[in-house]
Amino acid sequence: MNAHLIRSLQSAAHNLVSSPRLRRRSGRGAGGEGALIQSLPAVSPNPNASSPRPSPPLRVEERETNSLPLQQNEISTTLSSPRLRRRSGRGVGGEGALIQSFPALSPNPNPSSPRPSPPLRVEEREKNSLPFLQNEISTTLSSPRLRRRSGRGAGGEGALILCLALLMFLAGGCAMPSSPKQMGWIVKSQPIFESAPFPSCHASTIEETPTGLVAAFFGGTHERNPDVCIYVTHLRRGKWTPPVEVANGLGFGAERLPTWNPVLFQPKTGPLMLFYKVGPSPSTWWGMLITSDDGGKTWSQPRRLPHGILGPIKNKPVQLANGDILCPSSSEGTNGWRVSFERTRDLGRTWETSGPVNDGKTIAAIQPSILFHSGNRLQSVGRTRQDRTFEIWSLDGGKTWGEMGLLDVPNPNSGTDAVTLQDGRQLLVYNHNIRTGSNNKGRSPLNVAISENGRDWFAAVELENDPDAPNGFAYPAVIQTRDGRVHITYTWQRKTIKHVVLDPKKLTLRPIVNGKWPE
Repeated sequence: MNAHLIRSLQSAAHNLVSSPRLRRRSGRGAGGEGALIQSLPAVSPNPNASSPRPSPPLRVEERETNSLPLQQNEISTTLSSPRLRRRSGRGVGGEGALIQSFPALSPNPNPSSPRPSPPLRVEEREKNSLPFLQNEISTTLSSPRLRRRSGRGAGGEGALILCLALLMFLAGGCAMPSSPKQMGWIVKSQPIFESAPFPSCHASTIEETPTGLVAAFFGGTHERNPDVCIYVTHLRRGKWTPPVEVANGLGFGAERLPTWNPVLFQPKTGPLMLFYKVGPSPSTWWGMLITSDDGGKTWSQPRRLPHGILGPIKNKPVQLANGDILCPSSSEGTNGWRVSFERTRDLGRTWETSGPVNDGKTIAAIQPSILFHSGNRLQSVGRTRQDRTFEIWSLDGGKTWGEMGLLDVPNPNSGTDAVTLQDGRQLLVYNHNIRTGSNNKGRSPLNVAISENGRDWFAAVELENDPDAPNGFAYPAVIQTRDGRVHITYTWQRKTIKHVVLDPKKLTLRPIVNGKWPE
């Protein structure tokens, strides 16, 4: 929400409604603009018109009276007034055109009952965006007819209706809800690339290095195709560089093989590590590793991990207090989907493994993330085939693990990621949905939730929501950088990788009741 614009509009509206000329002309009971003014208490005349008056918090008994549906109904009734419509609804160029720019405020054929705003179709969103409406309003205000009729100083009804309508749009009265970015939760949101030499991409990863942010993903004709390669890109001066191929499936016999699921990790000391997989399918792939001493500009020759070691399957490793790197791993073979944890003490030269930690049948689980808790406790969460996110705990720094269970967090058999924030809270990025009945395998919406204890999760942000989007929004990766901001990358309809930056201090948490994401 643009607070500066709202304050400016409130100030203008206060000046307008304080005008003796306007009050003489329009304060004569219901049916005139006076009723329109009265239906919006937040912009009623201000004794000190030179400065906007903040709206006081509503008392409990006032909330229903001042609810948005009731105010919409009051405004609709006012706009339906024959007197107001005779004076201002005469074609393009008058206030009628302005009113028509705001569907939620247009006259209601049945003013006795509030008319809910229908959800916008995808093709309508651009026309209901703030820049579009601002342009429409500017065009309307520039109309000579409107300026002749209502632009004569502070007493013009057209300017008043403009301020009220735009205030209602910004406050949520328009059909399009405020986006997370407008609310200030999202610092930045942008695609990593607009065009690329491949039609499909997936499975991104992001990491902070001493030289800046770097991201990677796989791209090619489609998943499993032999031409799928690993690409890397860097954030430079706020923009991502064109993706560069750094690994492929050549050199493993006569046939070229696809690559899969890159995972970046920057140890406290040592080179940047890029893990990935090569092989015909997830049940037959093997782990690979390349490293970079210059933040991902140049890379070592690839080397295959030891037999039985796959490396981090989708989500980033963590580095323990003793320097060990613990990698969340999993397998998808004939024994089912099973989680394991792989440990290296020497930057990937030697390995040991814990697991599998589940039987692969009771809970079919893959693609874990690792979270830190007090003491030496670790928690792992991730994807399952059971419509819910799994959890499993270790009390000894990941050497041994307890029994796997299920959180009250839905999962549509799609990848998740999680991170422990600097303030000790846990942050989870996931699709708050199940696969059954979905048009895109449940991979919409894409959500962010936060927990104090790893068990009770609260709604924070809905990053994407389009149930009809082909391939949806999936496979998030999340980190928190040294400046405290949270960076998330995810697959956007398999067409690009999107990068979103959150300020976790500004997140407003809401309870998730009976598994339903709050409106």
